Amino acid sequence: MTLSTFAFIFAGVLLNACAQLALKAGVNAVGAITIERATLLTTAFRVLSQWPVLAGLTMYVVSVGVWIVGLSRVDVSVAYPMLSLGYVVNALAAWWLFGEILGPARVAGILLILAGVFLIARS
Repeated sequence: MTLSTFAFIFAGVLLNACAQLALKAGVNAVGAITIERATLLTTAFRVLSQWPVLAGLTMYVVSVGVWIVGLSRVDVSVAYPMLSLGYVVNALAAWWLFGEILGPARVAGILLILAGVFLIARS
């Protein structure tokens, strides 16, 4: 995998991870969402009126375009496992931004993911 191809793949992963974080920030402002017929439209409006939610959705759209470019250059069996790097990015960012806990099991899982992605990328 060339550096430019890796850049497209990794940019897609980062955009996807950032989209998740933005969506989480947006729904944190709204609070727990209940799905009820009577409040469905009001709840949808409350969620969609949060700028982080709109930013997250925009990042998803851009990430798909970047991802398509990356897929055009590398086998999907190599590219798709790279998406797991998003878990690593999100776990670390959620710990930093939202105070989520990174216990020993999660840290071990992150290390396993990094090892797996390294092996796949080298193949």
